[in-house]
Amino acid sequence: MLEAKTNLSKLVDAVESGRETEIILARNGKPVARIVPIEQPERRLGIAEGEFGTLDEEWFREWQALDEVIWKDVLDARWERFERHSRELEEKYGRKRNKSA
Repeated sequence: MLEAKTNLSKLVDAVESGRETEIILARNGKPVARIVPIEQPERRLGIAEGEFGTLDEEWFREWQALDEVIWKDVLDARWERFERHSRELEEKYGRKRNKSA
């Protein structure tokens, strides 16, 4: 027990790192306690795996084509707003320049 008390931090590190799966503490040669790692719930990535079909090369090509269509619409709308705004500025300030020239 005295040795465990003195080296508790090292013992916990050994269990935590996986170097030891468990450490048995004894008093007067009789086992009295066990240091074991606490089971952590497994954190899984991809918990929805298989829920949306196979994500293969064909799926990726379809996704890219759809992405291009979506962005084309967004960019076209922004370009139209830019052109409209440019025409409005030209009408507003272009006439004033012509009058002063």
